[in-house]
Amino acid sequence: MLTEKEIEFLREELATAKNPLFFYDDDPDGLSSFLLLYRKHREGRGIIVKSTPKIDKRWVQKVQENNPDKIFILDVPMVEQEFVDEVKRPIFHLDHHEPLHLEKVHYFNPRIKDKDAYIPTTRMAYQINGDEKDLWIAAVGCLADWHMPDFIDEFILKYPGLLPKKKDLPDAVFKQPIGKLVRIFSFLLKGQTSDVRKSVKILSRITSPTEILNQESSAGRFLYKRFESINIEYVRILKLAKKNISRNKLLLFYYSDEKWSFTADLANELMQMYPKKIILIARKKSGEMKCSLRAQQNIRDALEKALVGINGYGGGHEFACGAVIKEENWEQFLDNFKREME
Repeated sequence: MLTEKEIEFLREELATAKNPLFFYDDDPDGLSSFLLLYRKHREGRGIIVKSTPKIDKRWVQKVQENNPDKIFILDVPMVEQEFVDEVKRPIFHLDHHEPLHLEKVHYFNPRIKDKDAYIPTTRMAYQINGDEKDLWIAAVGCLADWHMPDFIDEFILKYPGLLPKKKDLPDAVFKQPIGKLVRIFSFLLKGQTSDVRKSVKILSRITSPTEILNQESSAGRFLYKRFESINIEYVRILKLAKKNISRNKLLLFYYSDEKWSFTADLANELMQMYPKKIILIARKKSGEMKCSLRAQQNIRDALEKALVGINGYGGGHEFACGAVIKEENWEQFLDNFKREME
């Protein structure tokens, strides 16, 4: 969590930004973090960091195109010093992955003080936002990142129709109405860039969660209809993944799809269905295997060791990781990972 001094500092920097640029991760935690900061003053522009967990020199062009006076990086695990040096702007990085050590960056990560802390970026963004009307966005972002927020009782009082009483995480995310919002936030980030941008722009103007769930406005109806069209494809692929269940401890499922990336969504849901399994979902695209891994045991260390000598990269949290492996190295990586998990 941010300290009061840090909250005050970041609020001031956000308030005095005339044209801020927000880089945010392409998951509900990143999206919620962006919405919470953007809705504070409604200035600047957001850019989704897709298909990679890092910001490097390739993103410098986006900075040049938008000419921001300040840059806010939200929930992106890796930022290269070369990017920082080239953009020559004040940078404020809020994250909760493995701590980075960069120069000329205002960096905020709860794991600096406590290496075992698990506090989504959304929770810190809501500290900065501080507006109760955006409580529902903060709840969606935290629950989507598998964190039961400390304000959940307040949320239940305000939105009993979304979460009637305090539940455990699997129940809240997969069985309660708030869980549908978690999935909506995730699915609105999928598809063509133009469609995603339009969805995020509309979402930034939504005033309440029921506006979407009950389709109470044209904006809410648009978002819900788009969600439904994507959900049809997700349900189809989930059924295919469930057919891969075997006695093996590793539940491995991979598919080829140029349009939809459901690896993280599938991994999360299958983990709750089969908690004793190690889940590895891989999507083949453009000569790479893009993976999401989940387990009820430490898989991060095994992943790091399995990547040694492999053309690829990955990382994340102790029980939830992502990785990108070149297709020609896939079988070797898979052998390495299975060995490390034994």
